[in-house]
Amino acid sequence: MILNFKYLSLILCFIIGMNKGFSQFNFTNEIGAVVGPVAFHSDFGERKDSETNMGNTGFGIGILHYMNFTYLRTYSYGWFPNFFNQHFKVRNELSYNKTNLNNFGKWVDPSRTGENAERLRQHSGSSQNFNIGSQLEYYPLSIRAFEAMDFPLAPYIGLGIQYTFYTTTVETGYGNGNINDSDNFYQPWVNATNPNFNEDSFLFDGNSSTFTLIGSIGTRYKLTKLSDLVFDMKFEYFFDDFVDGLNHNLPSNKTNDWLVWFNVGYIHYLDNN
Repeated sequence: MILNFKYLSLILCFIIGMNKGFSQFNFTNEIGAVVGPVAFHSDFGERKDSETNMGNTGFGIGILHYMNFTYLRTYSYGWFPNFFNQHFKVRNELSYNKTNLNNFGKWVDPSRTGENAERLRQHSGSSQNFNIGSQLEYYPLSIRAFEAMDFPLAPYIGLGIQYTFYTTTVETGYGNGNINDSDNFYQPWVNATNPNFNEDSFLFDGNSSTFTLIGSIGTRYKLTKLSDLVFDMKFEYFFDDFVDGLNHNLPSNKTNDWLVWFNVGYIHYLDNN
């Protein structure tokens, strides 16, 4: 993970430098932090199972930077530039989340006494994700009016992309406990592997990276002229199916890994030219 931290540091320094340059053009800078639970949807457990959705939950934390364009209004001409300045912000984010993963659902119900059910019960893992990226947020109400405290709430929706450095772990307590021994895992996964377990494994234990599509819906609540609370629900869709360390070839594996992050945070306005 040392290499990943180096990449994150370089990208973060680039973003900070870029926004310092933008500040010369009267961009308003905002910084903040968010925390909250993460619901990880992956190949662990049964699809659309409430126990799986509640069980495979983790925790996330993020550092935010916003580019606020409202004070560019005197430098803009025409309807669209002014509309953009009053209704859009760019959100840059550096975040981390971790989820411990287990198999839930009917296939591991105590009534099932077969060896495959026991293999599933003994199989676990974890996923750690470092994310960096940006999204464009749209505010239906005037950002300037919200900053002037004309109303307390400013709802928004957002869409963007980020790059994710992920670390997965694979564990099993079945048999000899060796994750390289296919007999220790759910045999339908093994039988569906082509051409064999060693050459085309459905497991991944290690570090990698991928792009992630992100979407948000939330609202800000005005605390003071220079500070807001933010309540946010973010969807993250990974362009990779090994983020959870599992990518079996059964027909039930229909989508890549994704998660939902419910978070609350604090935003502070650095300048207000």
